[in-house]
Amino acid sequence: MVLLHSVSVPLGSPMTDFRLPSTDGKDYSLASFSDKDILILVFTCNHCPYAQAIEERLIQFQKKYVSDGVQVIAINANDAEKYPEDSFEKMKDKNYPFPYLRDESQEVARMYKAQCTPDIYVYDRERKLAYHGRFDDNWQNEGGVTSHDLEKAVQVLLKGERFTGEQVPSMGCSIKWKE
Repeated sequence: MVLLHSVSVPLGSPMTDFRLPSTDGKDYSLASFSDKDILILVFTCNHCPYAQAIEERLIQFQKKYVSDGVQVIAINANDAEKYPEDSFEKMKDKNYPFPYLRDESQEVARMYKAQCTPDIYVYDRERKLAYHGRFDDNWQNEGGVTSHDLEKAVQVLLKGERFTGEQVPSMGCSIKWKE
């Protein structure tokens, strides 16, 4: 397992469109979420312990903020040949309350400069990058969390303000790139 941190992406960068299949049988693009005020892209996977550690917290986060116009979108770009637990069929077992998309070509992950799982990007109503960082300060367990970084950013954005807090990079397993 290779531990990586997300790379810096300039705040204010525009969101890049995509069209990817989801475990719910639909294809999604940015237009699919035009009614949402905040979009959160989470590059993740099934097998990474860092991604697994925040999985339930991410589910609860979506449930808490769904009525506020916040939409989580999970994307798995890992090489499923080398990591079969990240296959599209295994992704369907997750049953998330948000779209779980498959980036088979890895093109979307490369466009966003995703590096690790999880790698979290938050876009405001204008679809400009407003936050790129970790979920919170304790990937191992929710009980040890002292800073809810993603939630702080989203709360500021929901007020219509610009988030100026620290953007601590995400850390996790490397995305498993195809050769």
